Amino acid sequence: MRIVITLLLTGALLLAAACSTYRNESQPAPAQKSSAPATTTAPQSASQAGQQTSVPKLSAAAEQAQSSPAEINRKIIRNAEIGLESPDPEEGLRKIASIAEAKGGFVVTSEVKQEGSDASGASKTATVVARVPAAQFETTIEEIRRVGSRILQEKRTGQDVTEEFIDLEARIRTKRALEAQFLEIMKQAQKVSEALEVQRQLAEVRTEIEQLEGRRRFLENQSSLSTITVKLEPPVSIVVATPGGFFSEVKQALSDGLRVAVAILLGLIRVALALLPILVLIVLPLLLLVRYLLRRTKRRGEIP
Repeated sequence: MRIVITLLLTGALLLAAACSTYRNESQPAPAQKSSAPATTTAPQSASQAGQQTSVPKLSAAAEQAQSSPAEINRKIIRNAEIGLESPDPEEGLRKIASIAEAKGGFVVTSEVKQEGSDASGASKTATVVARVPAAQFETTIEEIRRVGSRILQEKRTGQDVTEEFIDLEARIRTKRALEAQFLEIMKQAQKVSEALEVQRQLAEVRTEIEQLEGRRRFLENQSSLSTITVKLEPPVSIVVATPGGFFSEVKQALSDGLRVAVAILLGLIRVALALLPILVLIVLPLLLLVRYLLRRTKRRGEIP
């Protein structure tokens, strides 16, 4: 029994000593804990500062990536058709040609046409097709509008070929790389048949490259220069109908009747002239044949 009590007392003493040591060790712990966050916050703040300094770089790169499609030199084919009313279409044509040349463009075609049989030239119309740089498209149209006294019609069209242009460039690069590979293979060919086969495939690749480059040059030309078609027309004269009296109506009726009579007479003459070959070639021979048969029949009847 004494041994058990001694053991319990010893255990209690050891437990008390352990608790005291735990308390002693736990008292400076707050200072260590407060200092630990101080030491840990420094790397965190540094990392946060690094993140803050790196985030703008990432955002700038993202903005640049996002803005890169907008910064692409877009290939847009712009065309315009304008109808203007001008008292002197030929003079207007010369002004439009001067405007196009001043903007760095040129005139593709120009045409002056005489409408009707008016010798005074008041019914002349002019058509001009000009090409100007795409950057000067809007300003050129504004100046062309001022050439005429009135705008009769205006039509604009635009076609975005940027995607096709980029696709063509990518395909050309791929074909160029394939061409380089075929050239290397040709250098290493040891047989004539192998060299001829590689040369045939190389010729096909080069043909495709020429076709792609031709299409790319066409799109480049069409997008860099806009086409403007302008038609100039003279002002339309307004005819005011003046009411006439009784005698003018009678005169008009007589002239109309005379016109109808002449038309009928001419129609009969046309019909007669059209039937004349039929009478000469068909009816007249038939009449002669009938007459001959009748005479022959009479002669046979007179003979006993």
